[in-house]
Amino acid sequence: MILPTADNIHSKGRKAVLSWALYDLANTIFSMNIVSLHFGLWVVNEMGGSDAIYGYANVTSMLLVLLTAPMLGTMSDQLGRRIPFLVITTCCCVVLTLLLGIGGLIPSLVIFVFANYMFQSGLIFYDALLPTVSTEQNRGKIGSFGVGIGYFGSLIAVSIGILLVDTIGHIGMFRVSALLFLVWAIPCFIFVKEHRSQQSSVKFRAILGSFAQLIKTLARTRKYTGLSRFLFGRIFYADVVNTLIIFMGIYATNELGFTDTEVQFTMMVAIVSSIIGAFLWGFVVDSIGPKKSLNLVLYLWVIVLVSIAAVPLLDLARSIMWVSAALAGVAIGGVWCSDRPYLLRLVPPQHVGEFFGAYSMVG
Repeated sequence: MILPTADNIHSKGRKAVLSWALYDLANTIFSMNIVSLHFGLWVVNEMGGSDAIYGYANVTSMLLVLLTAPMLGTMSDQLGRRIPFLVITTCCCVVLTLLLGIGGLIPSLVIFVFANYMFQSGLIFYDALLPTVSTEQNRGKIGSFGVGIGYFGSLIAVSIGILLVDTIGHIGMFRVSALLFLVWAIPCFIFVKEHRSQQSSVKFRAILGSFAQLIKTLARTRKYTGLSRFLFGRIFYADVVNTLIIFMGIYATNELGFTDTEVQFTMMVAIVSSIIGAFLWGFVVDSIGPKKSLNLVLYLWVIVLVSIAAVPLLDLARSIMWVSAALAGVAIGGVWCSDRPYLLRLVPPQHVGEFFGAYSMVG
């Protein structure tokens, strides 16, 4: 893995770029170990809950994001800072993740709702930091570098699961994942330095009422050519990606008959492909633009989803899943590599936080 050269990075320097990317590694550990694997498996296979109740918990946390994301983005725009909000949401997520498993199924589901809400909200501020560590000319490469580093987080998460889950169980994995999230997030808090904008205070009168802010933000999308179409389209492809992330562990074990170990090795195939694909997508995005790149990613997703669904429906060989996993890894990395630069091309710099709130909302 190669950090973009000095000619290709922002004047903030290589340390800022690497520190920003390490946050992607940190939050991917949470996404992989908590959202995709161990919490869902703990709910369904250990505690006797249904996959539906796990789905409802995810829906609830996403509903909270839906109602508050534009407000949070606007707050960070008005303050001219992202890092303070990122620190708060990350620390809250870490503390709540440490509490998972305490008190049984229902309390843990409630805790998960708020932990996932904090995780998803933090992504608003993290994504909005991309202009701080990049320029228009290298945004695809820098963004893809973050995605590639992030998938090393998935590799770490799955490797730790293979080594430790039989010893410490799923609840132990909750604790380990929370601590790793915090440790790898710290460099971003320290080394990514922001320019404070002229507007350096939060005008609470302008952000009171998340629903009112949501309506205001959606109305503003019509001012920028192509933004409404992009956000509307993102509803559909982000739904596919998020559903896969949330249920892939349960699907592989309960529908395909994979063991926990087989699931994690399948994940490793997808992750390695994601790492390779992320760096390739970076060059593609900077060469042909984020819009054309995103179209290529979505065509690849059609192939991936048809192949994954065909295995149980047509009673095909499970070995097909290894190929599907590799292609899915390339596809999922391509989404983040292309659609974040695409959004930044559509919106003015002073409203980046607000519209990354909308970006998270529609996702």
